[in-house]
Amino acid sequence: MYYFIGIKGTGMSALACFLHDLGYKVKGSDVERHFFTEKGLNERNIEILTYDADNITKDMVIIKGNVIKDDHPEYQKALELDLKIYTYQEMIAKLTKMFMTITVAGCHGKTTTSTMAYQVLNEIKGANCLIGDGTGLANKENKYFVLEACEYQRHFLAYTPYYAIITNIELDHVDYYKDIDDVIDAFTEYANNAEKMVIACGDDPYTHSLEVDKPIFYYGLDDDNDIIAKDVQYHENGTAFDVFVEDNYYGHFDLPIYGKHMLLDALAVISLAYYERFDAKEVSKILKNFHAARRRFNETVVGTNVVIDDYAHHPTELKCTIKSARQKYPDKKIIVIWGPHTYTRTKAFKDEYIEILKTVDQAYVMDIYAAREQKGDIDIDINDIIKAVPNAKHITDQEADKLLDYQNSVLLFMSPNDLTSFEQDYINKYNEKYDEESTTK
Repeated sequence: MYYFIGIKGTGMSALACFLHDLGYKVKGSDVERHFFTEKGLNERNIEILTYDADNITKDMVIIKGNVIKDDHPEYQKALELDLKIYTYQEMIAKLTKMFMTITVAGCHGKTTTSTMAYQVLNEIKGANCLIGDGTGLANKENKYFVLEACEYQRHFLAYTPYYAIITNIELDHVDYYKDIDDVIDAFTEYANNAEKMVIACGDDPYTHSLEVDKPIFYYGLDDDNDIIAKDVQYHENGTAFDVFVEDNYYGHFDLPIYGKHMLLDALAVISLAYYERFDAKEVSKILKNFHAARRRFNETVVGTNVVIDDYAHHPTELKCTIKSARQKYPDKKIIVIWGPHTYTRTKAFKDEYIEILKTVDQAYVMDIYAAREQKGDIDIDINDIIKAVPNAKHITDQEADKLLDYQNSVLLFMSPNDLTSFEQDYINKYNEKYDEESTTK
């Protein structure tokens, strides 16, 4: 029996589903609050308990979530019983050696790229996956394993990939990494763990600085890449482009993706498909039906408005998500509802956040979510950002009424925090208000 302490985490819930699908007995515990990650667990009837030391018994192998502290009562009980205990990364490291593993790393785009790669590989050959939106799917007969590999605290160095994909390199997780050189050092070690090759975005300013002793191939829009997208056309229904590999035509793609960042994500997957010798037309057909990962540009039409739920939290991600919304909905106003994540990140990128929020029609800023930090540790006040942006206001997840007057607008909810209840509250109140008005009229 595998027992997960912190089973509702996005990675932990996916791993629990993965092991269940491989035929193992699985259950776990977490807080009583609802998380969107519970869906996969509930579909498999995986038992979710509330934290209690009495949950831990001698027949268990423990998997400890990264957010679980060493003084946690269940962890302490596992130590008392001398149980086998794995961290999340240690358990996944074992799995990467069981399959042909494709790890997808990068400061942005990991989840979308992993989802695309899984959909292509699964359609053509059959694939397992562990993706950061809480998706974990497996079959012991599958050859491939697509794994979203997080760079936080160098967690991705535990894995043994066959292919190592790098979508980009940028300074983030400033509570851990000292500077960009520290980040590059981590990605260099990650790349050198690849067994076959590294596939990296050559348009990124830092990937060429990696000192890699494995074959490395670059994709992008710049002419010096190995795999290049040419004749790119951005339109309201997506993006069309041709792909050339070392000056040889590979195929034409017209995909329901928006923004340069999603084009590059798709190009990473197309590169992988090329090196696995997949037919370009088949790959194009699969990607034409690409379904976005959970909490990545997920859209809901509400009257004349579109609600978009997105995980974006780094300034680069906010900027890209806003650009995607403008490409798809050029005639609508852009209303941003942003939930800052961690005091360290908000402070480090304060000026960038301010400039981005100035570009939208209206910005609503929520209180900073501390996550792993203590509120008083970092000197940053969210009002400093709100005051610096003429079109910004404060909002809480209990104030959906503030959003009800917008029409013909895109409401972009952006945060790693789960804002689905806030969004649903807005949707319910909007429908109630305008249904009543139309009835009155």
